[in-house]
Amino acid sequence: MYARRRRRYFLLMSGCLVLFISAWTFVRMWSVPAAVVLCVVAMVIPPIAAMVGNTRDKDDRWWDDPSGDPQSDEWWDELDGKDKNRR
Repeated sequence: MYARRRRRYFLLMSGCLVLFISAWTFVRMWSVPAAVVLCVVAMVIPPIAAMVGNTRDKDDRWWDDPSGDPQSDEWWDELDGKDKNRR
């Protein structure tokens, strides 16, 4: 369920690392301003990756949605302190 979101997050963060590392190992030899621009782009990626990683997909179960398994739902309701008669 969360594998797709996790994969997107790690792809964005690995892209961020590639930009940052390549900026100061290779690109700075040709152009320091280009290396700075790459670092600025790399600086913007982590907040975007956090938003992508925390965005709920259509098929993700939200914390209070019933799962369809009566035993599991009853157990979670008991942990949450929900009264069975209130439904």
